[in-house]
Amino acid sequence: MDFSLQPLFLAIMSLLMISSLTRSSEGAGIATYWGQNGNEGSLEEACLSGNYDYVNIAFLVSFGSGQTPELNLAGHCIPSPCTFLSSQIQVCQSLGIKVLLSLGGGAAGTGRGPILASPEDARDVAAYLWDNYLGGQSSSRPLGDAILDGIDFDIELGSNLYWDDLARALSGYSTAERKVYLSAAPQCPIPDYYLDTAIKTGLFDYVWVQFYNNPPCQYTSGDPSKLFASWDQWASYTGVNTLFLGLPAAPEAAPSGGYILPQELIDVVLPYVESYSKYGGVMLWSRYYDKNYSSTIRPYVNSDPLTYTTKSVKKSHAVA
Repeated sequence: MDFSLQPLFLAIMSLLMISSLTRSSEGAGIATYWGQNGNEGSLEEACLSGNYDYVNIAFLVSFGSGQTPELNLAGHCIPSPCTFLSSQIQVCQSLGIKVLLSLGGGAAGTGRGPILASPEDARDVAAYLWDNYLGGQSSSRPLGDAILDGIDFDIELGSNLYWDDLARALSGYSTAERKVYLSAAPQCPIPDYYLDTAIKTGLFDYVWVQFYNNPPCQYTSGDPSKLFASWDQWASYTGVNTLFLGLPAAPEAAPSGGYILPQELIDVVLPYVESYSKYGGVMLWSRYYDKNYSSTIRPYVNSDPLTYTTKSVKKSHAVA
């Protein structure tokens, strides 16, 4: 090669490599829920583990219908606000991890749970979330100045009305400069009682289905047939854009079953679900129960080794 052209060649090759890595970084990943056990370590520690690409801060347990919104982060900070988390959220985001606020959960706290009274009430709740957790402004932001990446819908009690209106209102706050990401965590039986109408809007970037505590559609040792049949349905379901396999990170995380041994997941389940174009990765409940599950499966969650390497390198540099 002409030595005068060598710098140009190297520059072109560098650009091609960067482009390739950027595309690959959007591949499959691991999501988890943090916030429901004071013994699970800090949010920052969860992100610095290098095991997650999405972290849902759980939960805003009660809101809507005139209720004072109630944030419940178990033993991490009682009562809220938990403004010290702002810097930890920013650390997570600096590592390329999306941090969302999760609505709902399995308990109502001291209120009546997540209940939207009308489409107008849904828009009011969206405005509250925007001002207090997303890109708006408020004098009393519970998590401080950090701007979360989006909102997760984990609605398991309360009312099943107007969640589609809330999704539309939140999506309306997205701009070219800052997108409001939306995710949903329905139960695996179709249709999900609370979130079906909302999911069908097609506005959710990620749908991490709970394939656990639901015997009709979960894995039982040696028999993946129910899980696979349910995955097939969800993969073709109206409104689902990117589909995650929601699993318990330990047997005790799901008293009604659904736990899959890491090696069975790697050998039997992941090869099947990864073959679908809508496959987005794995969601684990929860950070507290995840002792080494995510670190064991992480190299296999995305079958593209370049994607895994790219994410790992980025996060290992941050840890160092």
